[in-house]
Amino acid sequence: MKKTVRMQDIADKLGVSTVTVSKALAGKKGMSEQLRKEIEELAAKMGYTPIERRRGFKTVVDTTFPIGIIVAERHMAKYVSFYGNLQQLVATEIAAKGCGSFLETISDEMINELRMPNILRESKVAGVIVIGSLSEQYLDKMSKFKLPVIYLDFSETTACADAVISNNFYGAYTMTNYLFEKGHKKIGYVGTLLATGSITDRFLGYEKAMMEHEIKPNKNWVLDDRDRYTGVMDDSFMKLPKEMPTAFVCNCDLTASMLIGKLRDAGYRVPEDVSIVGYDNFIYPGLCDIGITTYDVDTKEMSKRVVHNLLHNLRNEHYQKGLIIVGGSVIERDSVKDLTV
Repeated sequence: MKKTVRMQDIADKLGVSTVTVSKALAGKKGMSEQLRKEIEELAAKMGYTPIERRRGFKTVVDTTFPIGIIVAERHMAKYVSFYGNLQQLVATEIAAKGCGSFLETISDEMINELRMPNILRESKVAGVIVIGSLSEQYLDKMSKFKLPVIYLDFSETTACADAVISNNFYGAYTMTNYLFEKGHKKIGYVGTLLATGSITDRFLGYEKAMMEHEIKPNKNWVLDDRDRYTGVMDDSFMKLPKEMPTAFVCNCDLTASMLIGKLRDAGYRVPEDVSIVGYDNFIYPGLCDIGITTYDVDTKEMSKRVVHNLLHNLRNEHYQKGLIIVGGSVIERDSVKDLTV
């Protein structure tokens, strides 16, 4: 049986992306006439049949693409992580759209050496989803490949970059106000500022809520939870103050679970002595024996939006460009003491 020739086969022969092949065969702009001619001639020579003619479609563009998923290794370390879960949701959504995906994790060594992912150097993908932050220098070098890229759970400083994030600012603002509603006024924050944009945005949401209640945040109650540059998390970064607040807003549930352990080791009870709220509603089973009140991030909706927007970009279809913010909701559990009763 004769093998069906795909756009990827043509792209591999010429060392270009499937997007370029798709545009050339659809008569769209974005390449030299010489390259367009080479693609058309090779397609004819290889016996390429457009997908719409193979399947009886009325559309004129091949709708399937190989998608790259790139995530820093440090985001996947130690436990089954929030980012590991997010990556699985993205891969599932890509498959549901009839496309294939290639996952590549990026080590700190690759980041420091600005060594690019194999899936880009070997032209294996038509577009890329980057999950979790990478350095601006690394992202800038990635942009030289001229492929559509969309960021998930972080946004680059470039104003025109496509990204899908949770509502970090409002989520932490909501969780801080939740503590005020429970009678807390002495409230701290846990998360290493500037380690990621999300952590910093969540701190700013906490800070806004404090300001609106005319309370200046106590700098001794703003604790680190990780190394700012490597992202390595450890409770040794959490330096408990001599005078404790009655509650802490944590930048994520993993940090919240680490803080609970740190507080117990120091003789404090949660929530009787210190209340805790988290963010993201994701924690590895068994890490904490108390239910953490948290801000639930709608990871399924984030995954759907990021795949939807990237595919629309690849197909030259209209979509909402720029930054997309997906909301969440408060999940009440057992880690907060109500001081009003």
